Amino acid sequence: MIDFTEAFRLAFNLIIEIDNGLSEIVILSLQISFAAVFIASFIGLPIGAMLAIFRFPGRSIIVVMLNALMGLPPVVVGLIVYLLLSRSGPFGTLGLLFTPTAMIIAQVILITPIIAALTRQSISSLWLQYSDLFNSFGTGPLQTITTLLWDNKYSLVTILLAGFGRAIAEVGAVMIVGGNIDHVTRVMTTTIALETSRGDLSLALGLGIILLIISLSVNITAHLINEITLKPKK
Repeated sequence: MIDFTEAFRLAFNLIIEIDNGLSEIVILSLQISFAAVFIASFIGLPIGAMLAIFRFPGRSIIVVMLNALMGLPPVVVGLIVYLLLSRSGPFGTLGLLFTPTAMIIAQVILITPIIAALTRQSISSLWLQYSDLFNSFGTGPLQTITTLLWDNKYSLVTILLAGFGRAIAEVGAVMIVGGNIDHVTRVMTTTIALETSRGDLSLALGLGIILLIISLSVNITAHLINEITLKPKK
């Protein structure tokens, strides 16, 4: 019979004593997720802004596809990236499979549609207010996109936090392309799944508590930013 009290006690001890193994897993998880959000933001923010501002043939189809990709199954993404990076795949010679880079690629594919779709929705409402102003000034596409993104920066930070929350909690795709290799690609979510199956609840609970704290912190930060954004200016 599992002693949950003892498991929680050991879990808190691991956290309080800053266990080396636990710290290594947490740091790697944060590094991969931050890198994925950073790359995805450079892809998703401009795409979302362009879809909000410009009208062109096929735009509606792209918007629908982008919204659909927000619910892309992680295991499918993991499988696709695995096939692309495997030895028999087109990018097999790069030797990226079962590395943190492969995990970043999978997370970028997962969160870029989320960032792009939410950015489009956010910028669309802003564009409705200022489109006549930009047109009267004759601003170019790049300047228009840059200005709207900067003016909407608080909402965009919330969007990036949503992307980070999605990335840090990912397990399926990173398990497939990372291989959950100890000291190499073992992150919080994959370790929790592995250690729970082994019956080592102390490490699983310790990482679970940290992951929960991170998720709560992200949500609280997003809420505070929304409060600041929606607060009427005097």
